Amino acid sequence: MIIQAIALLDQLDKDVNLFAMRVREWYGYHFPELVKLVPDNYTYARAAQFIGDKDTLTEDKLSDLTSIVGDDSTLARNILDAARGSMGGSIADIDMLNISAFTTRVISIADYRKSLISYLTEKMNQVAPSLTALLGERIGARLISHAGSLTNLSKYPASTVQILGAEKALFRALKTKGNTPKYGLLYHSSFIGRADPRHKGRISRFLANKCSIAARIDCYSDHPTPKFGEALRDQVEERLNFFATGAPPSKNADAIRKMMIPSLCSR
Repeated sequence: MIIQAIALLDQLDKDVNLFAMRVREWYGYHFPELVKLVPDNYTYARAAQFIGDKDTLTEDKLSDLTSIVGDDSTLARNILDAARGSMGGSIADIDMLNISAFTTRVISIADYRKSLISYLTEKMNQVAPSLTALLGERIGARLISHAGSLTNLSKYPASTVQILGAEKALFRALKTKGNTPKYGLLYHSSFIGRADPRHKGRISRFLANKCSIAARIDCYSDHPTPKFGEALRDQVEERLNFFATGAPPSKNADAIRKMMIPSLCSR
């Protein structure tokens, strides 16, 4: 279920962006000023659906427009003023009907995408809570999807987890005898982005090690819990701090033992 959900979510991300761009181009013939006033795709589609023919936008609709644009009364007033002095051309009723139908479809897809994210978050917290606490639900789901299952991911060594998703770059480097990639799917983690360029490879290797541990804990535990993932995440934070300030990080055995003591005492 997680593999199908993350694949569908990635596809929806592409579709929503593509459809939103089409809405902007289509409705922009009639009301081009709205593009600069409302940069968010979802809000733009809702605003375009609500406004329809810009000539019908009046003071009476200002309160409803304000709620659509995030309770920003100034922005709603600017949209109203822009509609009154718009350089866009007039549009036929049949054209506006099709634009309205398309914006409705885009909004429904965007709403479904939000519900799918909630579903994926819930499933990841049930199946792989430690991996989710360490990486987040989307990157963790992509790792599971790329490996084929959580069991397969738990069997991978840390060196394989580190370059998972960069197979083409790896084989190209081996063929040309160039530098092998330092990271694959883990590149999207916030830890890699926060690391200094000199230390990205080292923090990627360390993070892959913790991902491998988290996957094994999730796969082979009778009662998976996010506590171990939180402890592993704290270790990565400590390692980032070590690269920045030189403060010594805690050992892995001490961190895991610290998390296991409350569990043993509660039995």
